[in-house]
Amino acid sequence: MEQFAPVLDVVVICLSLFSIIVLVWGVVVSAKDFFLSRFRTKDSLAKLQQLTEVKNSLGGYVLLSLEILIAADIVDSILKPTLDDIIRLAAIVAIRTVISYFLNKEIRNTHEMRKLNNNQ
Repeated sequence: MEQFAPVLDVVVICLSLFSIIVLVWGVVVSAKDFFLSRFRTKDSLAKLQQLTEVKNSLGGYVLLSLEILIAADIVDSILKPTLDDIIRLAAIVAIRTVISYFLNKEIRNTHEMRKLNNNQ
């Protein structure tokens, strides 16, 4: 395992950087979608629906970024299993679980509201 440590350190750094890129990309895409929806749509109900879609999309990017960070932290914890690393990993997993739960709940509510609106 010792001979792979330098390679795995590079893997951890690459995964962490990729996580940041995904997060920044999600913010840029969501900001673009947000501003386009503000200027193109006149109907306030449609603006609200588009805002919800933008929030859900950004939440998806945040979740993906957290998943990548979790992978990086797992590899790092295997390399250097300190108590601080394990606590940090547990905190990230807990945060990701809470965000995932509420994001999925909001997405379900959005789909249910769309079905109700289409049936009316």
